[in-house]
Amino acid sequence: MPPSAPWPTKSVRLIVGFPGGSSPDIMARALAEPLSKALGQVVLVDNRVGASGNIAADAVSKAMDDHTLGLLINGNLTSAKMLDPKLPFDPARDFHFVSLLATAPLLLVAPVNLPDGLEFIQASKRNASQWNYASVGVGSVAHLGLELLKSKVPGMEAVHVPYPGNPQVITAMLSGQIQMALMAPSVVMAQIKAGKLKAIGLTSQRTSLVPEVASLSEFGVKDYKLEVWNALVAPSNLSAMAKQKLAQEIAQIYAQEEFRQKLFALGWQPVGSNSEQLRLRVADESLQLGQIIQQRQIRLD
Repeated sequence: MPPSAPWPTKSVRLIVGFPGGSSPDIMARALAEPLSKALGQVVLVDNRVGASGNIAADAVSKAMDDHTLGLLINGNLTSAKMLDPKLPFDPARDFHFVSLLATAPLLLVAPVNLPDGLEFIQASKRNASQWNYASVGVGSVAHLGLELLKSKVPGMEAVHVPYPGNPQVITAMLSGQIQMALMAPSVVMAQIKAGKLKAIGLTSQRTSLVPEVASLSEFGVKDYKLEVWNALVAPSNLSAMAKQKLAQEIAQIYAQEEFRQKLFALGWQPVGSNSEQLRLRVADESLQLGQIIQQRQIRLD
């Protein structure tokens, strides 16, 4: 494509690594509509499911058509390569970072028969490895986040039990098999509001997404912050014209209050960063998670 050619010249693929109805898929479809209007071409959501989004990430990294984008979760860009050095893509080398799209805190969630707040933290120390915690798999943000929390709370030694998905994690907590888990508010707030589970605290500062929930820092957990997020990326070979156009249109889309409110209603804090801000976010979180992966010797089999 000549440098002066308009972009895009055809429909744009937006590859997502999770199935229809999942949180990343919903985010992708929320973005695809205004982005289609802005670009004057259809943005088609393409679900490439598997390997916690890494199959989709690999497909994006190898695209050569200048019309392929990817909506990836933070694990794909931060911890994935550290957990599995054999991955066929390198997040630091193979992507152009377009924008951090949205973030959400994680909730430390527990069964309703356990204590609240600071008393819960103290109980977790007393029970040490007699307690279990759940995640949606080895290397997931919920897994790494709880190991990071354990490193910040001496005496908390809950044992990791991986499950296939969040529904199974919730079932395990409801039955008392599991004493805690880190979960996104959009996944678990219905159970909390129904009084079936309880929120102990947030892995970030207080947020208007769940204003009634305190931060774990208020219970003495220091220097601990972790969020889930998703980002818009492209192959590193994306043309200069496309990079410029995307940066311009994403900024305008995120300036629209209606769009921002739509993301908020879906359980996300809208961001809409520039490329450099996303690069810094990836670098900072990669360092944080890399330390806990190394300390705990976490690897994917």
